[in-house]
Amino acid sequence: MKKTLSRKIMIAVMAAALATPLSMGMAPQTAEAGSSILGNVIGAAINGAIYSSQLNQEINQINNTEEGRNAYFAAMKKELGVNTDWALNNRVSNIMTNLTAAIGSIDATVYDKPYQYFINKDDSFNASCSLGHNMTINQGLFNVLDNDAEIAVVLGHEMGHGQKDHPAKGAKKSVGPAILQQAMGGNLLGTLAANLWNNQGITKPMEWEADNLSFDYITHSDYNPGATAAVWQRVIDKYGDKTPFVIGGSDHPSNTARRDNYEKKLEAYSGGHVSVTKDGIVEVNNQEFCVPAASGGMSSHERAYFVEGNLAAAFHNGQNASAATAEGSTVRLGAQPIMTCVSGDEDAQTLADRLNKIKDGKK
Repeated sequence: MKKTLSRKIMIAVMAAALATPLSMGMAPQTAEAGSSILGNVIGAAINGAIYSSQLNQEINQINNTEEGRNAYFAAMKKELGVNTDWALNNRVSNIMTNLTAAIGSIDATVYDKPYQYFINKDDSFNASCSLGHNMTINQGLFNVLDNDAEIAVVLGHEMGHGQKDHPAKGAKKSVGPAILQQAMGGNLLGTLAANLWNNQGITKPMEWEADNLSFDYITHSDYNPGATAAVWQRVIDKYGDKTPFVIGGSDHPSNTARRDNYEKKLEAYSGGHVSVTKDGIVEVNNQEFCVPAASGGMSSHERAYFVEGNLAAAFHNGQNASAATAEGSTVRLGAQPIMTCVSGDEDAQTLADRLNKIKDGKK
């Protein structure tokens, strides 16, 4: 602690020296004035170190103790309001249960600090994970997303932040002494919560890490992995590449970049056999398989990623060794459903025959 404090003082002194009028061609300070400046700098450095220590203590208390987690969760709900719609809450509960099991299959630490979550009354499209694995989901999310797989991608992303402790790491960088001093002088939980639960301090590398973790979680669940790219295509279809909402922060990846990242991961997951072009064409071994029709509120392009996800899972799990078949309006590859044809699609038998011709080729 002493060594760290001394280093901070030294850095502060050097910074002050570089900022003196001498460096701007003005007259040098007198010895008395210089001593005063040095004293102020050292005092500021000491105060900064004290605030930093206090901040770390408070964040660790909220982040890692049951008492702190629960108190912070209550403060979040009081500040944001709670949506008590039974159907929505039950839906979120089922998705969180599935995601927890998926994460647990590759990261058992998820059970050490179970996630607490609620739906708030904000009508914008967002969700966030804050200190102590406390999550909140805006009710507006459900006005944009209407299938569980895409909702799971968003919540999996937030759980990725939680698993890597991004909220605490970001908070320690983003909360300044003024905010901490305000908190220490009054409502500690309320002040810290108001400044931390909107993912302040979350960086672009953290966002990419959370996106990639969400893909890992989805591929260890029963959700269609194509939902990872599809959810961002849906957002692009609705808002374009720049959106009026924030998941993470304004300096974070564009919607197109996130979609394309997931598409590349789906292609890799398939062993390089399956892809979706920029025009929304589903390809197998670099040959066109289909262009799905728009249906059920999904654009053709959004739906293409769900087809890609099913194909990628089939190749990943070895189902491509089996024949493609048509069962009514559904195309299957082995036991894996690939797509259910709707009005505007080619018929299932035509698609199954085409898939059989191209699936065993080499990319």
